[in-house]
Amino acid sequence: MSEKRVIAVDMDVLREAEKNNIIEEAGKLGFEVIFSGGQGFEGFEDAEVIYGGPQVLSSGKDLDRLKWFHSSYAGVNAFLVPGLLPGGVVLSGSSGAFGVAIAEHGMMLTLDLIRNMPKYQERVRNRIWSHDLSFNSIYGSRVTLLGTGDIGSEYAKRIRPFCPESITGVNRSGRVGDENKDLYDRIVTSDQLDAVLPKTDILFMSLPGTKETDRIIDGKRIALLPKNAFIINVGRGNSIDQKALCDSLEKDVIAGAGIDVFETEPLPENDPAWDTKNLLITTHCAGWMDLDFTRRKNVEIFLEYLKAYSKGDPVPGAIDRAVGY
Repeated sequence: MSEKRVIAVDMDVLREAEKNNIIEEAGKLGFEVIFSGGQGFEGFEDAEVIYGGPQVLSSGKDLDRLKWFHSSYAGVNAFLVPGLLPGGVVLSGSSGAFGVAIAEHGMMLTLDLIRNMPKYQERVRNRIWSHDLSFNSIYGSRVTLLGTGDIGSEYAKRIRPFCPESITGVNRSGRVGDENKDLYDRIVTSDQLDAVLPKTDILFMSLPGTKETDRIIDGKRIALLPKNAFIINVGRGNSIDQKALCDSLEKDVIAGAGIDVFETEPLPENDPAWDTKNLLITTHCAGWMDLDFTRRKNVEIFLEYLKAYSKGDPVPGAIDRAVGY
């Protein structure tokens, strides 16, 4: 009698329909599914596959049978702590599930900043009726996307109808897939970033957290931007020098920034960022799975990868742990 093959799922946001979908599709491939819940991680030691967050890895469970860990997150930084994930275990992430939600959040930050909403809201809270604050427009703006993956391209789709002057994508290769090439006026490589920044009014960042993206936007590069420029970061907090950003905003080096991700999270109560002028803060909430589409897409990606894994094929989207994506 063959040994049972177990998939353990640790995602408390899933609805019953989504759980049933996993059970049904995994069952067709010969897997039994267990879910975390009131019993914690009971039975996870039998798992060949785990789908969820990193909490189980620090639970003390013996995961000797684990062969593949599929993260429900887009980024996998939390799994790359040395010794956390057993060696030889394939790691993959859910990149592709969050683009819609995070791009919409990015558009919210962009419009709030460019239309000067934080200052108007402050006046409204103080019951001041005024319309003398200046604002700008996406129309005619030069938009640069630092990162052209799922999130960056979904943002490009949404900002294009606002008629910016140009949309420039920046990535390592200087290329994007055919399905997204019409979203951009041009794609340049990362080593051309310094030449692009002076011609950028809106800088949208959706980079993964890796060594090569660490503080890719520092004080010197912020100073290359026009004074009327805005920075939006929905990728990872390590990609901006946070102190340099706050100093630049206080000195009016650029017009403003909308930041959903920080170097330290939660952002400490005494962090200067809280009181930095022209800084719009959200609490790493852009891609949370409240959105039905995001949850369903997350599950779809896992089940697609599971089909390949069950046939003995390489797991699509497997992470190179040395590189970080």
